[in-house]
Amino acid sequence: MALENKLGITESTELAKAEERISKTKALEMFQQGLLDTFEVGTFRGLSQIHKYLFDEIYDVAGQVRTVNIAKGGFRFVPVLYLTSALENISRMPQSTFDEIIAKYVEMNVAHPFREGNGRSTRLWLDAILKKELRQVVDWSKVDKDDYLLAMERSPIKDTEIKLLLKAALTDQINDREVYMKGVDASYRYEGYNTYKTGDI
Repeated sequence: MALENKLGITESTELAKAEERISKTKALEMFQQGLLDTFEVGTFRGLSQIHKYLFDEIYDVAGQVRTVNIAKGGFRFVPVLYLTSALENISRMPQSTFDEIIAKYVEMNVAHPFREGNGRSTRLWLDAILKKELRQVVDWSKVDKDDYLLAMERSPIKDTEIKLLLKAALTDQINDREVYMKGVDASYRYEGYNTYKTGDI
């Protein structure tokens, strides 16, 4: 059963394809129109702006904090009851060094504020912080899917692995369209979305 959506799609495989095509188009638009540079950087509000832009054509709840508890592979994300205060705390976390930025990213991942599309929007949010503070971004096409997922799974306990993995993939090509598009494709691949290439949409 597919998540409730504006497209009227009831089959989850069909919804996944439509969601990938539409949101990748929006991700490219965000880059080409320089919108990522106009959103708040490092706050939940900024993440919400990214999420809303990516998924607004698909979900009524795009950009809105989830109202249900969610878990993935036995890991329970922040309960709804504590979510608003957790997001306020994360927004206030420092972001002036690489280590601080990754610590903030890990906390936002644990919060998982949306019903759907957390990973994809939060990776764009992370790059926006890195770009503003360090003049670098992650070249996600250089980050192996299995290594990334395992490091993220362990990150709430110890974030050394994810720091090493992402640090090794940093680039100063912060305005490079190719790096961005390949990054979007890699980011979607982590979540099992692999039907369309951003450059071909």
